[in-house]
Parts: sequence; C-alpha cells; structure tokens
Amino acid sequence: MASKTKTGFQVSFEPEGEPETKQATVPSGTLLVDAAARAGLLIDTPCGGQGRCGRCLVKVEAGEVSHRENPHLSQQQTDDGWVLSCTARVAGNLRVMVPPQKERERLAVEATAASRTASPVQCYFPLLPAVRQVPVRLQPPTLEDNTADAERLAGALAQEGVDGLSVELPLLRRLSQELRAGEWQVTPVVDVSDGARLIDLYPGRRRSALLGLAVDIGTTNVVAELVDLRSGRSIEQVSARNRQILRGEDVISRIIYSERGGLEELHRLVVETVNELVTELARRHRFQPQEVQEMVVAGNTTMTHLFLGLTPRSIREEPYAPTATSFPRVKAGELGLNINPVAGVYCLPAVAAYVGGDITAGVLSSCLFRADRLTLFLDVGTNGEIVLGNQEWMSTCACSAGPAFEGAGVQHGIRAIPGAIEEVRVSSKTLEPMLRVIGDRPPEGICGSGMITALAEMMLTGVIDRSGRIQVEEVQRRMGKASRARTGEHGPEFVLAWAGDSGTGQDIVITGVDISNIIRTKGAIYAGIAVMLRSLGISMSDIEQVFIGGAFGQHINVEGAIQIGMLPDLPWERFSFLGNTSLGGAYNALVSRHARAQAEEAVGMMTYFELIAEASFMDEFSAGMFLPHTDLDLF
Repeated sequence: MASKTKTGFQVSFEPEGEPETKQATVPSGTLLVDAAARAGLLIDTPCGGQGRCGRCLVKVEAGEVSHRENPHLSQQQTDDGWVLSCTARVAGNLRVMVPPQKERERLAVEATAASRTASPVQCYFPLLPAVRQVPVRLQPPTLEDNTADAERLAGALAQEGVDGLSVELPLLRRLSQELRAGEWQVTPVVDVSDGARLIDLYPGRRRSALLGLAVDIGTTNVVAELVDLRSGRSIEQVSARNRQILRGEDVISRIIYSERGGLEELHRLVVETVNELVTELARRHRFQPQEVQEMVVAGNTTMTHLFLGLTPRSIREEPYAPTATSFPRVKAGELGLNINPVAGVYCLPAVAAYVGGDITAGVLSSCLFRADRLTLFLDVGTNGEIVLGNQEWMSTCACSAGPAFEGAGVQHGIRAIPGAIEEVRVSSKTLEPMLRVIGDRPPEGICGSGMITALAEMMLTGVIDRSGRIQVEEVQRRMGKASRARTGEHGPEFVLAWAGDSGTGQDIVITGVDISNIIRTKGAIYAGIAVMLRSLGISMSDIEQVFIGGAFGQHINVEGAIQIGMLPDLPWERFSFLGNTSLGGAYNALVSRHARAQAEEAVGMMTYFELIAEASFMDEFSAGMFLPHTDLDLF
C-alpha cells in the first residue's frame, strides 16, 4: 500500500520531452489536473473538466488512481494506464507521464473512434419468406386423366402443403411449354403470403438462386440489400443518390413539385434509382434482374407515396392526412421495376403523414416493441423522427430536421463515404483542426458526424460563439497570418482542410450558413424530444436507453451531439448506435412473414403526437437555436 505523508500523497509528473519532473503533495481524492496545477504544470481542459473532450489524457506509470469509464478511452488504453486527468483522482503516490498537447489531441481522436462500436441490439425472426421454390413431379396426362395443366400443377403443389394455387396470364402462357420441357418435373416459385400465387416456373428440378431485395428509400439516398431468401444471408448492399433530389432536397419541395404536374416524373425518378441499384447488383453477382422474386420497401410516408404513384398533396396540408398508411402488395411490373414483373412488392406501413414505414422498420429492427426499459428511438435523416416507449406503449412524433446531416444544404457536405470527414478536433492552443477521414484518405467533404464534432470543437475553442457565429477577428488574432477563419463568397467560413491537403484540390470549409443549418437541425430534434416528454409527464432522466438510427447513426459522436445540444445530456452508456434501421427492418420483413405481422402490430401500438399543434414547440425550438441551449442547466 502506498505510504501517505501527513499532508497527503506525492504525485510526480513527467512531461514527455522535458528533462524536469514536476512534483506536488496533495490530499487523497484530488483531481490529477489540479495536482498538476499545484506542481506548476497546466493541462488544457477545453470542456471545462467534464471529461467530454478527451484532451487531458495522461498515463499513470506507477501508483493508483480512481476514475470512471469514459468513451475517450479504449479498453487497451485503460489497461495500459491512460486516464483523463480531469476525472481521475489521486488514490496513492503516483508517477504520471504527460504527453505533449498535440499528442494528447491525436490520442483523443483515436481513442474515441476505437471505443465507439455498434450496438449489439438485434431482433431475430424465424426465417419464413413470402416466396418458396417447391420442386414437384406431375403425372403426365392420359386419355383417362386429361386434367388441365394448371389444375394438375395445383394438385401436385397441394400434396406439398401449398394449397389454392392461382396462375396469372403471363405464367399461364408459359405453363404448358415448361411442363413438357421438364418432362413433367418442374420447380415452381410460389408467393405464399396470401394464398398461393405462381410467380415463376423452371423446367426440371432446378434449385436456382431465390433472391429478394430489401430497399430503404430515403429522401436523400436509396439503399438496396440483395438477400438469399433460402438462407436469409445478406449478399451485398449498394446505395445511390435518390434521383428525386433533382426536384427538391426535402419532402415538402417534392410534394409541391408533384402538385405542379410532376407526380409521374417523381415516381419514375425513384423507380429509376432502384433499377440502377438492381442492375449494379446483377452485374456484380452475375444474375438476371428478373431472378429477384420479392421486394420489401421502407420509406417515409411521402417517399412511399411517390414510389407507388400516390398523390402526397394532403401530407403537407392541415390536418395532414395522407392518402394511405397501409399499402397493398403490388406487382413489380405495375411500378416499372426491373425485377420479375409478377414479383410481390411489400411496403412497410406508416403511422402518420410524417412518421412513415422507415420508422416502423426501425421499431422492428431495434426490437423496441419488446423493450422492457423506457426507450427513446431517434432516426436522424432529412426528417427527425422520434419514438418513445417500451413493450407496453409507444408514442411518436416528427420534426423537420432538414437534409444537413445527409450532406445536402452544406457547402462541402457529403454522405458518410470514403473521403468524408467524420470527426474533427480543434487544438485549444493553435486552433489547428485535426481530421479523421473515412477510408484514411485526403478529405473530399464533411458528413453529418463530422459536422457535429466540428461544431462542438469550434464552440469549445472559441472559433464560434454560442449563437454559432464564426469569430473571424478573434481567430485571426490568435492564428496570425495562417488563420483559417476568413470571409468567403457566402460570408464567414472556417477552413477545415487546405486545397493542397484535400482530395478535391480546393479548400474544404464550413461556413456560417452551414452552421446555421446544422443548428436549426439539432434545435428541431431536441425540441421534439423535449415537447413529447413534457406532454407525457416524463423527464429526460427517466429515459433508460437511447437508440440512434438513420444513415449516419453508426458514425455519430455522442459527446459532440450532447455538447451542441442535439441529444439529451444522459450517461453515455445509455446510447446505442444502430445504423440504418430502416433497411434493417425491410430486411426483417423480407425474410420473415412473422416480422411483417409484427410490424403491422407495432403500428397499432404507436400513438402519433402532432408537434405542429403544440404551442410550446416553437418556444423549445427557439431555445435550441443556441449552443448548446439557452438553458445551460440542461447540459
């Protein structure tokens, strides 16, 4: 046990690269940062000592400290003795190595990235797809038994437990030839979701691939996942920009365009986007697009309407009643999809005008409907949808977040793809940014998670004030001739990467306009959460777990999101990052009819809360237009 002097424990600090050791004697329980100050060594704590920026990392070489877990420390770093000096407390005589400030900032970036992992939350459903291959051998017709071919096939399938076969005209035209080509042994592909419907037919006992497609139709991006329906195995995911973006970045713009005679064009554009992805998958995996026998689609209510060619006009008009929230299964050919034309297309049901099938899919894939703890589910995309509840009840609402976090409406905004800046650190001394780029390559733009950390860092280091204004003169004073703050074409801006360091050959900046868009987005999300909780008589601290979905849910930096006032200030361990829950739910519904039934049941459990009807929403939204909020006691 460490020997304790009359006045406390002795702590020795060894600044890396400096010959002199600095020492202090301090009482038990003293924060290391305070002990260092007593020893004459100043360690920067830009977050005010809250353990949120990770830039006060030091390494305990000998002795004991007490400290709590922190997302800035990977398990390996903790095992090696690294701690945050603003949260670790003296518990014995110590010898502490202090790296240079620049090295501490680098370590903070790497540790945060290493410790951020995807949530283990998964929802399992039995493998029971809507389509089946059922090889059968038929008795050839004779003079004594000249039953028609269609009835003969129906009888053979009934013996395999597939009753009530219906055969539509396109397959009926092929039936006679295929039966005889296979010498009365055939492999029908049957849709058994509602009765039994023949959707394809192969001569002989052909066990060809049985392929399905799960599709997430987002306002900004469309993602498709190719699935082997016999095993449930995901083969590959591909994505593309939703071509509808040519006619508006948000749902309201597209609804207005549809009212001006553009409905058919918007339908065609999204179908073309899906077909482009089908073609890409077929080329990569060497199959014919017509071999895709089933498709499940998840999208917000407007996107589903446009995909099906339904008018979305009433979605933007009071009282915001869509054409439908439950959609009929249709045939792919009716929509112009380049898969088996008689394949079924199932669209996940919506809850209301602004809580669509993508949120139903998220509730399904996150298992929120089975949760035994009070759970907040957030899907952050072009719209911000919120679900609160557990296995007994669920309440939901939506706020217009805007497309900033998906890369639209931001000068150098891009999706979370290789080349996107996903994390930003700004030196509190030099104001030089340190960037983490997806794919470890020269940056080409900044994605949603990068915008969140950029705002948090710029606020902590004084590059912007609490209203989000870039402090150009102050930054220029601190940085001198190499200042990254300047006035550009669109007003004040801060340079994240100079042209010579970027992958585009031009400076990558974040502008004052960008910052305003991001603040509006985060303010709307927090206001939606606050208003719904208040209406239900629930406090923020009552939330036991938070699930974050959406296109950038797997990259989001939770401490940065809390620092800018986007997420409630809850313990980090309550947050789980689920990635694209819309696509996950579409996959579940593709491989299991049980999942489809559960999705429809979950919709019935959700009570929709109309934020527009709440007078307090605008007050909350206005309060959220500061960093992090006008009420600092909340953070």
